[in-house]
Amino acid sequence: MADPLPPPRAVLGVLGKLRGRSVDELRVRGAQTLSSWLERSARAVAASPAADAASLARRLAPGVPAEPEALRAHFRDRRAPWFFAGARDAAATAAALRARHPAAAGAIVRRADAAAAGRFHVLGHDGLSYGDPIDWHRDPLSGKRAPLVHWSRIPYLDDAAVGDHKVVWEVNRHQHFVTLGQARALTGDERYGRAFADQLEHWMDENPPSLGINWASSLEVAFRAIAWLWALELFRDAPALTPTLLARALAVLHAHGRHLERYLSTYFSPNTHLTGEALGLLYLGAVLPELRRAARWRETGRAILVEQLGRQVHRDGVYFEQASYYQRYTVDFYLHAALLEGENGRPLPEGALGTVERLADHLHALARPDGRIPLIGDDDGGRLVPLDAAALDDVRPTLATAAALFGRADWAHAAVGDTTAALWLLGAERTAVAVDALAGRPAPSEPVASRGFPLGGYFVMRDGRDARANYAVVDCGPHGMMNCGHAHADALAMEVAARGRAMLVDAGTYTYVGAERDEFRGSAAHNTVLVDGESQSVPGPTPFTWRHVARSRLGAWVAHPAFDFFEGSHDGYARLADPVRHERGVVFVKGGYWVVRDRVHGAGAHRVSARWLAAPGVAASAEDDGSVVLRAPADGVSLRMASFGGDGRARVEEGWVSSAFGARTRAPRYLYEADCAGPCELVTLLLPGGGAGADEPPPRAWSGERPGEFVVEARDWTDTLLLGLDGSGKMTWSWVRRDRGGVARQALALRRTELCVDDESLARPATPAGGEAGAWWLFGEREGDAAGWRVAGGPLAPSL
Repeated sequence: MADPLPPPRAVLGVLGKLRGRSVDELRVRGAQTLSSWLERSARAVAASPAADAASLARRLAPGVPAEPEALRAHFRDRRAPWFFAGARDAAATAAALRARHPAAAGAIVRRADAAAAGRFHVLGHDGLSYGDPIDWHRDPLSGKRAPLVHWSRIPYLDDAAVGDHKVVWEVNRHQHFVTLGQARALTGDERYGRAFADQLEHWMDENPPSLGINWASSLEVAFRAIAWLWALELFRDAPALTPTLLARALAVLHAHGRHLERYLSTYFSPNTHLTGEALGLLYLGAVLPELRRAARWRETGRAILVEQLGRQVHRDGVYFEQASYYQRYTVDFYLHAALLEGENGRPLPEGALGTVERLADHLHALARPDGRIPLIGDDDGGRLVPLDAAALDDVRPTLATAAALFGRADWAHAAVGDTTAALWLLGAERTAVAVDALAGRPAPSEPVASRGFPLGGYFVMRDGRDARANYAVVDCGPHGMMNCGHAHADALAMEVAARGRAMLVDAGTYTYVGAERDEFRGSAAHNTVLVDGESQSVPGPTPFTWRHVARSRLGAWVAHPAFDFFEGSHDGYARLADPVRHERGVVFVKGGYWVVRDRVHGAGAHRVSARWLAAPGVAASAEDDGSVVLRAPADGVSLRMASFGGDGRARVEEGWVSSAFGARTRAPRYLYEADCAGPCELVTLLLPGGGAGADEPPPRAWSGERPGEFVVEARDWTDTLLLGLDGSGKMTWSWVRRDRGGVARQALALRRTELCVDDESLARPATPAGGEAGAWWLFGEREGDAAGWRVAGGPLAPSL
């Protein structure tokens, strides 16, 4: 029986929600609603041909053999269109992988063995079983099972009804089919082909097109289609891929393509959902020209991907949802698209490729010394096509492929390590010619490795590119776009890696359901300041909405060979009864340490808390001088945290860190809390020590005799800092470094028009033309033992 038409009141409710929408949005949403209603109707179902081998002939392009045996021979022997070279010549790739990365090869085989036995590593859960045979609709964690009804009737975001939809969907992406194909190439064992064929056939039996939770998300449909295309290539000559099974799989892939073109997330989730779905269409159209609709799918997917670059990517290369993991997703999407189109004779437009290069360049800048990115904003724990065993936040595999595509030696140097993914994408020969050769060149000269991205709002501080470099990133960008669904309340939050080791980190995401969703995306889980225990941005009633969002504003950014300076603010606490503005300034003394100033501008009394979350595996201990030292026993790196101001109190508590979606680990959290009446300032010094076997304690710090004076002392030098305010209440900074003999060697002044050392004025430049009085930086360095100083300076106004 067809679904009844909705009652008039329901129609009015829907019309109310559509008020203010564009004509095109109304048209698209209306067409999608009508299409799903027709699919649910008995008449439409009766008229729809089955997705099986017998029905495939009607879906093939002219001249393509429809008889299964002939079709199987055609697919086994074809050399066009181009597919990823590592998969096309899997034997050569497997040989190179065994020789270059035997540990990675072994990890792939172990994962394939588990998948063949029905056990999966899913979103932080290892050895998860979905039953025997696999129940493709059941969440094994909660035991809840989604009904086999039309996809539009399944409330997949309601965990009380279906469990965690992501746990269900992750195994239904069938990315383990690719792992099974890799293992067959590595071992020659045909049992991996039999496992693939059995699971593929069983899935098609249990998931008719349009029925069930596995058709409810078009992005999941796209990811599954891409995984099937990879698997069909890897199992091209496998005995288990029988003519009948291949024909049936092609018919169901046709159903995937039809579903995608009908239900694109053009207005539902026009973010990585839309670009991932477009990539699915591009894959289907480019790889399966044997299907009648292939050319249309390819054109549609390509057009969307090119058009969305201008919408989803800021001009500085930052992905617009302010989520670093989704930045990586986006880079992967476009690298696959660029390779597929380029190698098949239809390269993407130059302007589009330029934007893709900027996307990858930001990912390169964001990567810590260990090649992993901070998990800013949401991460969903997935990958486009998981070809290696690297950690999910390790972007070196992506950078290796990008380096080959764009000829970037700097990215190739950053990607040195496991090239497993590049081997499967590019093939052994191109990986050697491109990635290895680029990495073998001298590293590009980089006097200032720090990078600012003022439109996206990320400011990366680093004193080198080697494995023991110091690194930090500050978030001062937009809260997000649209409904800010993947954003976190992390304005002015900061991550730190000391001597190459991640020490202060973001809490991550953990889950999209339950109370923990808001706990992990709230300000309390981030390395920023809380006022009166409130979150800067306030989560909404659903997992991807917000009631109130903070607006960040960049004040200054300077990247210099000897120091970096950042200054920014946000208005997230302007909503309080006594409005408060939080301002954070950071000076990074390269090769040394960070000074963090948090000023809270308010009129009344407030409890102010600066919060710092340590990485998993780091221990915290209180020192006699009132500081707290974080130590990483694995490599000996330490980080002293010394805080001052507001008669505050330091303490350590336990927090949670989710390094991967679905998993969380206890880690220390350092807090410095003060009760402030009116404006107040908290100062935190982050002082690295040790590492690489060196038994080097971190520098010590204490407050000096003058207001705003601090002293930092190490073995070979002593620094003096003087922190103050100018006439308008803005932060001023002075810093002098003296050697063991007490001779001043370097000096820095920020928001001053003069630089003085030992009562000697080194420079008195004029106020910048058209600039704010005093908005100036000056850096002086003594040349050898001579009395002369070399002084440089510039305006502090941020360059947008």
